[in-house]
Amino acid sequence: MRDEQPYNLLNHIFYPEDIRKLHADQLPELCKELRRDIIKELADNPGHFASSLGVVELTIALHYVFNTPYDRIVWDVGHQAYGHKILTGRKEAFATNRKFRGIRPFPSPKESEYDSFTCGHASNSISAGLGMAVATERKGEKDRHVVVVIGDGSMSGGLAFEGLNNASSTPNNMLIILNDNDISIDRSVGGMKQYLFNLTSSNRYNQLRFRLSKLLFKAGILNDERRKALIRFNNSLKSMVARQQNIFEGMNIRYFGPVDGHDVRNITRILKDIKNLKGPKILHLHTTKGKGFEPAEKEATLWHAPGKFDPETGERYIADTNGMPPLFQDVFGHTLVELAAQNDKIVGVTPAMTSGCSMNLLMDRMPDRTFDVGIAEGHAVTFSGGMAIDGLHPFCNIYSSFAQRAYDNIIHDVAIQRLNVTLCLDRAGLVGEDGPTHHGVFDLAYLRPVPNLTIASPMNEHELRNLMYTSQLPDKGPFVIRYPRGRGMLVDWRNPMEEIQTGKGRKLKDGMDIAVLSIGPIGNIAAKAIARAEKKGLSIAHYDLRFLKPLDAELLHEAGRKFKTIVTVEDGVINGGMGSAILEFMSDNGYSLTIKRIGVPDTFIEHGSIPELYELCGMNEEGILKQLTTDNC
Repeated sequence: MRDEQPYNLLNHIFYPEDIRKLHADQLPELCKELRRDIIKELADNPGHFASSLGVVELTIALHYVFNTPYDRIVWDVGHQAYGHKILTGRKEAFATNRKFRGIRPFPSPKESEYDSFTCGHASNSISAGLGMAVATERKGEKDRHVVVVIGDGSMSGGLAFEGLNNASSTPNNMLIILNDNDISIDRSVGGMKQYLFNLTSSNRYNQLRFRLSKLLFKAGILNDERRKALIRFNNSLKSMVARQQNIFEGMNIRYFGPVDGHDVRNITRILKDIKNLKGPKILHLHTTKGKGFEPAEKEATLWHAPGKFDPETGERYIADTNGMPPLFQDVFGHTLVELAAQNDKIVGVTPAMTSGCSMNLLMDRMPDRTFDVGIAEGHAVTFSGGMAIDGLHPFCNIYSSFAQRAYDNIIHDVAIQRLNVTLCLDRAGLVGEDGPTHHGVFDLAYLRPVPNLTIASPMNEHELRNLMYTSQLPDKGPFVIRYPRGRGMLVDWRNPMEEIQTGKGRKLKDGMDIAVLSIGPIGNIAAKAIARAEKKGLSIAHYDLRFLKPLDAELLHEAGRKFKTIVTVEDGVINGGMGSAILEFMSDNGYSLTIKRIGVPDTFIEHGSIPELYELCGMNEEGILKQLTTDNC
């Protein structure tokens, strides 16, 4: 239960219908109160901070003008939707945001009728919104509006352009709001960013054009076909006079802006003016990420998800990490710098996650050999393939969940040609509070069938460094290394790197009764469970597979001949993953034994801390111990 705050307006706002009872002159005060509430809530319960502060005025204006939830608002990514959640019946529950069994980290129709579509990955909003607009038209719901809110970083994604292209040729009345803060998580990159920054248009001109078109329609001079031709001519004339081609109007999508995204009364007025215009249209807003909280305005990347902080001073509460093992991402970043210093063929590629995956370390040292390609995972992989075919060795780092968007590129543009690309999948396995859209649990299963791939997962930091070193040796082909979010196990992690034989696992300890086969860092949890089980009189062998592909046939034959029971442990889905690979191997080679698989079950796992989710899935120490000590094991 939240502490009651002295808000004159927000205390009386529970749903958007309450906002619509206010006078437009009261909206600026409501914006101040909502912004203050977001700051207070996130100071103690961390989440995506700066993005939500930047769209407070837009959020209130949308719910003021449109009849939500009947009218649809489609949020892209969802980082910016905290104000939306607070205003749509979740004010009391917002203190549980991102917590286990609490409200979800991103908008979801399963949580609220005000959340029109699941969002978590970028650039899908225009396509989803267009689908809703077409469905609305076919159902005859002439009064229902569809509004899409997309950021400038997300607009660089290929899916956004596919949606725009289809929207330009499909009858619809969708409104696209472009929230342009000139920065995504890391500073947005590419030609689209600069184009949006420079784009201009006259509001007075658009208002005049709108009024004139209404008069011409009323007089019977203008119809839909003539209107399209007139718009094409008009756009061409405007481009010639302005000496600038408007990409949106070039696609026959009406463009309005740019507009100050923090003037709530003006935004409200414009939305009322254009909401009933026929055809697709785009309203371009300039906003400031972190608006209203000075530290976040100055360092938006740092304040994207800052953790706990003092809402008065802006001081961030940073835990003392002295003497603690490093984050896996930092081991990757430092090791990549070491390898690049030794091998001038190495380059780094990441889709808008330079700081998230610690490739900023290489960018600082070797900026000409580091490429942030923006929110474009498929392009990141194919771009890496293009460099590899001409002799460079790209380390392409993508969060596991986001790599799903590059599956075809991995197969078609890297694996078929057996190109020397190291694909590092950060945030593999259960990731915690970001929930089902971000859990990287499918990569072992979806990559395992692809020919020519080597797939590995390190148990600790030394193994990660050795696998990275191995992957860049000559003619290794496409080499996938997956590792989790969070810290490793070793404080002294800077080992001299050495080659690991491809497809070779290792026996960590011998045993007589049961064999445990693990892959990746979850093997450390399995080792603790094994030690406790042995105190109960069991003798348990433990093998670290290291490689899902190729499998260590020698190791598996040893386990198949020696044991009647095998337990597999993986931080990924058990359907199609490492456990499935072991089942297939044992069946194909005629071994008759019991195999128990521990991993993520066949369901989408909710959000919560990683220990909570491991417990939920039976992947924690207690869950593994229970499997080892049951009678039928």
